[in-house]
Amino acid sequence: QAQLVESGGGSVQPGGSLRLSCTGLGYTYTSTYCMGWFRQAPGEEREGVATIDSDGRTSYADSVKGRFIISKDNTKNTLYLQMNSLNPEDTAKYYCATRRGLWPGNPPLGVSEYKNWGQGTQVTVSS
Repeated sequence: QAQLVESGGGSVQPGGSLRLSCTGLGYTYTSTYCMGWFRQAPGEEREGVATIDSDGRTSYADSVKGRFIISKDNTKNTLYLQMNSLNPEDTAKYYCATRRGLWPGNPPLGVSEYKNWGQGTQVTVSS
C-alpha cells in the first residue's frame, strides 16, 4: 500500500536546525501535483507550513518565510523541509501531504486541499 513516511524530527535548542524528509513508498506521482509540509501543535489546528508543486513553485506560511526551505528530489521520491533558526513556536508534529494536479497559482497551504497524508514526525524546540 502506498504511503508517505516522514523522518528527521527530534529535539533541538532554539536557534538550531533540522531537516525533515518525506518519502513516498510505493507511490506513483501524477505528472502534476502539489506536495507540502503541515504542522499541528497540541490544542491547535493543523496548518500549512510550506508547499511545492511539480513545476517547482513554492508557498510559505508567513511565520516560516526566510527560515524554512522546501525542496524535492524526484529521483528519490522524497520531499524535504530544511528548518533553520528554530524557535519554541515551531514545536509541533509535522506532516507531509500530497494532492493531484496543479493549483491556479502557487500551491495552496490549506489543509483541506490535500488528500494523502503521512503519519507525522515530532519536532520539539526547547532549551
